[in-house]
Order: sequence, then structure tokens, then C-alpha cells
Amino acid sequence: MTVREMSATDSDLAQHDGGGATPPPSVRRDKSHPRGLGWSGRLEVLLMVGPAVAFFVGFVILPVVMAAYYGFFRWSGFGPATDFVGLQNYFVIFSDPNFQAALGHNAFIVIASLVMQGPVALLLALLLNRKMRGQSVIRVLIFVPYVIAEVVVGTGFSLLLATRGALNGFLENAGLGFLAADWLSDPAIAIWTLMAILTWKYVGFAVILFLAGLQSIPEELYEAAAIDGASYWQIQRRITLPLLGPTVRIWAFLSIIGALQLFDLVYIIWGQYVASVAGTNTMAIYMVATGRNAGNFGYGNAVAVVIFLISLVVALVYQRYVLRRDTAGAITERGAG
Repeated sequence: MTVREMSATDSDLAQHDGGGATPPPSVRRDKSHPRGLGWSGRLEVLLMVGPAVAFFVGFVILPVVMAAYYGFFRWSGFGPATDFVGLQNYFVIFSDPNFQAALGHNAFIVIASLVMQGPVALLLALLLNRKMRGQSVIRVLIFVPYVIAEVVVGTGFSLLLATRGALNGFLENAGLGFLAADWLSDPAIAIWTLMAILTWKYVGFAVILFLAGLQSIPEELYEAAAIDGASYWQIQRRITLPLLGPTVRIWAFLSIIGALQLFDLVYIIWGQYVASVAGTNTMAIYMVATGRNAGNFGYGNAVAVVIFLISLVVALVYQRYVLRRDTAGAITERGAG
């Protein structure tokens, strides 16, 4: 046996007996890819992200900062703000019964929107997810109210539901005059009238979201459950609802934020004065009535800051305790990929 063969044999025995270990292959860095972006890459990122960042800062961050600044002054909206009042505006806001009532109305609208729109949208989505005649037409008709401008919706319902409007006239002509009511100014009815209008207006958006979520569920799951003998409602309860959960939670988040900032429909149908009497006043209506229309822009800015902080806290709490499982799953999947 030659010396070369003996050295090769000893090397193999050492590897099998654990007496030695083969050193790992050296990793060569690909010099064609630099560690960081060059000047051209940074310039490209700046040109693509810069306009969006500038737009966000100019139309979101800067107005919030300016509102927070003017909220410490008694300011009429003209000239520099010099009458510094500190936190007095905020003390007045939280001690004002009108703001407390408006905050309660917003809280009621948040809960009622989830309770009324969610089940209706889910049932409609389940119905429209099945093959049927005129499916596309029905989907369009359900979604049409959402794309109609709030001014048109508010004006139409204010004429339809007036004391001598079309609805009461129809009920009287049909011999159902006892059902006629003051739909817009009766404090016991007006808030429910508002909820009916909001449901009609925004349920189509929830239906479209739920349909998108339903179509992402694999059909094989339904087939396997049907083979195992599960009924239709058992399939919906055990498969559809759990897998549709992320979509429902996203819709609920959008509905909550929208209800906290509700303004246009209430202002168009009721106005700032009738809304406070009819029990449909919201925080945004209160902001316009006591700020801009009262000539006290400093106080109005303070109310805007309060609305922003309430919405921000609700959004952060909802994301922390409700959307955490969805965002954690997305981050995990991205990291695994």
C-alpha cells in the first residue's frame, strides 16, 4: 500500500470513528451583490416613497399637530392665536352634557352597526355565494347603495321620511295610518331611523367583503364535510365561520372607526340643531356646531383632537386584542417564506 493510499484510508477511518470532522465548506460571498443600496437605489426608493410620505405628513400628521396646537387657545379662526387657555377647552368638553350625549350616541351606533349589519351581511353573503339565477345582478343591487354619495342618500331619506313625506303618505293611503310616525324628530324613533339608513347604506360593503372571504375558502373542505354527513348549518358553523373570522374582524374594525367618526348623513338629514333634539347628535356634529359654526375654532380643534384620540385608542386596543392573531399569523407566514 502506498503512502497516499494509507493517508486516504486513515482520513476515512477518522471520519467514521469520530476522531475528526470534515471542515465545512467555506462560504464565498457573491461580490456581484453589494451589502446595501447604492446611491441610485436610494434615489429610486426616495422618488417612489417620497411623494406618499410627503402627502401623509402634509394631510394627516400636520393637521393633527396644528389641531392640537390651536386646541390650547381661544381662537376665532382669523389672525394668530394669542389667547392661551391651556387645558380649559378639554375640561369644558368632558364636562359638557351635550358632548357626553354625543359620545353615548356614537357608542350606541358602534354597537348597533355591528349587531344589525353583521348578521344581515353574513346571511346575504352565504345566499349569494351559492349558484343561482341573477346572482350578479343581485350583487350589484346590494352594493349600489354603498357607492351612492351621502348627500344624495341624506337628501332622499329626509324627503321620504318627513312628517308629510312619501312613507307616511303611502301608509295612510294603504289604510295603515296608525303606523305613520315622526321618523326624523321623535327622540324615541330617530336613532333607530338612523340605524336603518346606515344599514341600508353600508351593508353592501360588508357583503362584498364577506363574499371575497367565502371565495377564498377551499371547496374541498365543504366536500369532505358533506361526505362525513355534516348538515349545511353544521358546515357553516364548523368551517365557514372560523375561516371567515379574519374578514369579519377587519370589517368590524372598519365599521367601528366609521361609526366613531359619523358626520355626513346625520348632518344632511337632521342638521346640527335637530340632531341634538332628536337624539342623533354625534361627536363630529358637536364639533362643527360648537367650533366652526359658533366661531370658536380653538374649541372645535380641541374636540377634533378628542375624537382623534378616542378613535386611536379604540383602534390600538382592537388591534392588540382582536387583530393580534391575524397579524401574528401573517408575520409568521412571511418569516417562514
